[in-house]
Amino acid sequence: MSLPQTAASVSGTFDSIPVVDIGCVSTPEERAALAQQIRDACMNVGFFYISNHGIPQETIDEVFSAMKAYFSLPLETKMKLYHKEVANFKGYAPVLDSNIDPANRGDLHESFEIGWEELLAKENDEKRVNDGAMSGANIWPLEPAGFREACLGYYHAAVGVGKVLFRLFALALDLPETYFDDKTRDSAANMQVLHYPPQTGSDDDRIQCFTILWQEPGIQALQVLNSESRQWINAPPIPGTLVVNIADQLARWTNDVFRSTVHRAINRSGVRRHSIPLFFGTDYHVQIEPMPSCVSPERPPKYEPIAAGDYVRKRLEEKYHQNATFS
Repeated sequence: MSLPQTAASVSGTFDSIPVVDIGCVSTPEERAALAQQIRDACMNVGFFYISNHGIPQETIDEVFSAMKAYFSLPLETKMKLYHKEVANFKGYAPVLDSNIDPANRGDLHESFEIGWEELLAKENDEKRVNDGAMSGANIWPLEPAGFREACLGYYHAAVGVGKVLFRLFALALDLPETYFDDKTRDSAANMQVLHYPPQTGSDDDRIQCFTILWQEPGIQALQVLNSESRQWINAPPIPGTLVVNIADQLARWTNDVFRSTVHRAINRSGVRRHSIPLFFGTDYHVQIEPMPSCVSPERPPKYEPIAAGDYVRKRLEEKYHQNATFS
């Protein structure tokens, strides 16, 4: 594979979101073929579904049940863990509390956000909870029972998928397969469980390197913008798949070879909708600057270097209109 050296070689025209089966990665040839599919999706769409991702259905069912029970609690109960009164960006956020687009009045969902935490305590836990924009330990509601275990069970399974994807992204960028390994030892991975009431507004979140999204089955809400035709393309839930989208940080890192595509979630189904995005990034100390394979005389660097943690902190402060406090 060779990467494009001019923006003109990236079409941005699509009428559907591709599905990539990541279950067959046992041989170099299989990984190379997968990397080619992912490369095409990242350059031309910025989104793709993944099948055979390896997260057990039981794990998904448990977190889905737990989040539905949590969001059914009275607002005053949920507000006891309001994120602006506890640790950095963790905890509960009501409808309209965040706003990723200043042109909107606020994001029409409520959420509960967590960062890294082992199910069982380990020696490196203290380092992880005091590192970066999501510093500080997670906070957990007293009810429903099993909420913490269900969320962390899914969280760690999705982080495992993210590690696989980073290796495939490396191959897709004509880099050694292990290129990201030393940059993702303590990956910044924050997860939200989301509840969308029926709505008419939109939501768009592109902070980290990429997002792994589970969508509630049977409810169409996610849409991706075709930048050429200016048409919104539906990305409906497909059984057995997750949605992966390229976020701003990875687009910046690849000098816009990989696309960070405008998207939104509009729940016009008339019923409540739930989803789980896991925003996957690098270790916070990693410098984000255009990779050598994405730079040439015809495609000079577009961005100044910035530490990943500083970038995430800046975007989260913009989203929640607040300043982060670091441990």
